[in-house]
Amino acid sequence: FNLSDVKGDKTGQLVFEEFLRSEYSEENLLFWLACENYKTIARETERVTAAKRIYAEFVQVDATRQINIDCVTREEISETLSQPGPNCFDRAQKLIYGLMENDCYPRFLKSEIYQVLLCTLTFRAHTNSTLGP
Repeated sequence: FNLSDVKGDKTGQLVFEEFLRSEYSEENLLFWLACENYKTIARETERVTAAKRIYAEFVQVDATRQINIDCVTREEISETLSQPGPNCFDRAQKLIYGLMENDCYPRFLKSEIYQVLLCTLTFRAHTNSTLGP
């Protein structure tokens, strides 16, 4: 089980988000997910609106859910806001993913919330295999 598995699994994602919330760092996952959604926006007007929302919520200094990125990355995003491309958050997203992968996720794997999830999944798998179709 690794961090990339969590991205594709809704239950795992929710449990990881709950763990991050308990550590007051859920903004990392929420930012990462917002960026993934942002990349799917095709219309430029929608992309500009979404980019400004993501910037206001996660990137700008004193944002409600400010992510921990360096000032150079923050400034680069700020400069592209008037005409943001689909990849304008890529650098920040990579930084946040690295932070989650190397810092938050290893702690998550040792957490009680993860152990409960693991036991539940193991129990379900065992129950489903013994019950049959």
